[in-house]
Amino acid sequence: MKVTVRLFAGLRERAGWSERELDGISRVGDVWPALGLGPEPGGLLYAVNKEYAQPERELAEGDEVAVIPPVSGGSFRLSAEQLSLDAVVDEVRSERAGAIATFVGTTRVDSRGRVVEHLDYEAYEGMAENVMAEIAAALKQRYDICEIAIHHRTGRVEIGDASVVIAVSAPHRQDALAACRDAIDTLKEQVPLWKKEVYEGGEEWIGRGS
Repeated sequence: MKVTVRLFAGLRERAGWSERELDGISRVGDVWPALGLGPEPGGLLYAVNKEYAQPERELAEGDEVAVIPPVSGGSFRLSAEQLSLDAVVDEVRSERAGAIATFVGTTRVDSRGRVVEHLDYEAYEGMAENVMAEIAAALKQRYDICEIAIHHRTGRVEIGDASVVIAVSAPHRQDALAACRDAIDTLKEQVPLWKKEVYEGGEEWIGRGS
């Protein structure tokens, strides 16, 4: 039985390829040993056909298995172009809203004692937007909110530019502010997006929660 395996970010660079067909794979847990990349890294996740899956899941002919390193940190939208706060706010406007809370994540020049030149973001497109939508649906269950919008950059992001913009509208400010904070925290933990810091003298993929 043949399945397609996809790698991202640091795993892709480590293997030297991004997509490959493997034969004789019956379960998700069989994928990593078949790659020949050494011990399995901590925090690794898997997705089958763009849905998170456990190692014991059985595979079918033609399945796509994504091997996902720890994620860094719609509408739910990915964009290679500069983000607009006004556009995100416009998407969540509602007659029910008494407040719109926003978050803009920007690229800083100093990180962990190093001078950053720029960032590079990579995403598992298709799945990333789906996970953003799942986050929004969960937040709507938890808080009294009207709408949520999340836009995230891909590719190169210069110092001072926005990498992510989130807007949440709600009848009351408490729910808007709390949901906005939860949205960015959850996004950094769950959405398959990876950040590479390119700094003076080197570069590094940054993992979960960064």
